[in-house]
Amino acid sequence: MNTDTSNTSQYQRCIKNSERVNWDIDKDVIRNRTLDAKHKFLPDSLSLVHQLSFLNQQDQRFISQIQGRTYTHIFALAERFVSAKVLELSLDHSLGDQTALQALTRFNMEELKHQELFRRIGSMADEVLPAGYVETASPNDVAMEILQKSTWGVLALTCHIEIFTQVHYKQSIDSDTTLSPLYKDVFKFHWLEESQHATLDELEWQRIHATCSEDEVAQGVDDLIDLVVALDGILQSQAHADTHYFLENCEASLEQEEKDTINNTILRAYRWQYIVSGVQVERFQSALAGKLSTVQMEKVLSALQPLINHVGDITYQDGTSEAA
Repeated sequence: MNTDTSNTSQYQRCIKNSERVNWDIDKDVIRNRTLDAKHKFLPDSLSLVHQLSFLNQQDQRFISQIQGRTYTHIFALAERFVSAKVLELSLDHSLGDQTALQALTRFNMEELKHQELFRRIGSMADEVLPAGYVETASPNDVAMEILQKSTWGVLALTCHIEIFTQVHYKQSIDSDTTLSPLYKDVFKFHWLEESQHATLDELEWQRIHATCSEDEVAQGVDDLIDLVVALDGILQSQAHADTHYFLENCEASLEQEEKDTINNTILRAYRWQYIVSGVQVERFQSALAGKLSTVQMEKVLSALQPLINHVGDITYQDGTSEAA
């Protein structure tokens, strides 16, 4: 039972913000609209399709649509384990801080709503894209694997994910006028609620950290690294499947070197979207560094460096840059 109420006001602010931005999938997001295959689903600064100069605009747009479809899939995976972990964390407050309990209960309900949103948008994308798109990982299988790790490690990964969703929207998606209006609204409304979730992640991660021994923190660091490696494995498998799907349906006649470049670019894009763009955000780095020794921080950064090197330097849609 958690009886520490020192952060009650922060949980209360999350509740108020959640109430203020609350939205409905049909009334506010979808609004009787459908997707149009004439639009991109992700901006170039996330999809990296502008780096595939040997493809025409139509094929570049198709890759952005495939990656947008994968975005719904990866977030369906993430929302599944996050919802289960938040439900578990809320029990710590069940006979303690009722404001924290209320905040986490709202958090969980919003995560369930996000799962439904991404399932529906994924199905809508399937209606306008060629048949044959493959999701290479099962949400339940991924969740069961992740939830075997320590709460410290899972919260670190969760905080990272919900921070990068904000960066994606504010620095890349919001300013792109070429995107599908419906897809853009999906990101907007998801961002509105994830803003509160990131704060709650930080509060819960710090709360758990305060109860951990040095050995438990060390285990959490190892778990975080293991989780990133597992996530990267999912991304590699999905990038391979998405490349195959593209090649089966594109108009271009491509040399093997060009096919390899497409696969490498899609993998770079996924590593950028789901790993590197988050770990390079100062807010996440600060939250992580504040819990670790210098040696532990260097261990995490060393594990991440090959992925950062593979991604390289990226410029966001708004012109800001993240250097490897």
